[in-house]
Amino acid sequence: MLLVLRRRDPESGHWGLPGGKLDPYETLAEATTREIAEELGITIALTRLLCVVDQIDRPRATHWVAPVFLATIQAGTPAIREPHALADWGWFPLKAMPTPLTEATRRALAAMKRDEL
Repeated sequence: MLLVLRRRDPESGHWGLPGGKLDPYETLAEATTREIAEELGITIALTRLLCVVDQIDRPRATHWVAPVFLATIQAGTPAIREPHALADWGWFPLKAMPTPLTEATRRALAAMKRDEL
């Protein structure tokens, strides 16, 4: 699994799936492919929606909705393109994930286990 180490909140210092915010009138798929291209300089093809993480953090008064897609790299080699937001990246086997993980990543792993991926 391709993960990035976050520099910024939410979940600064956690390993998680790359991605980001929607631009106006952008679909989830468009935002996902754009954000990953911006962050890591790769072109991806989405294969399917794995799960949607509804992350509510009441103590911080935040609510994030994170769609998690399965994808393949079509072009490019991952590299940090937004060093202000990301500290590192890496490929990790599902049985040897780094810590700590973001909430969305933990839930995506649980969904993969449910689906036996």
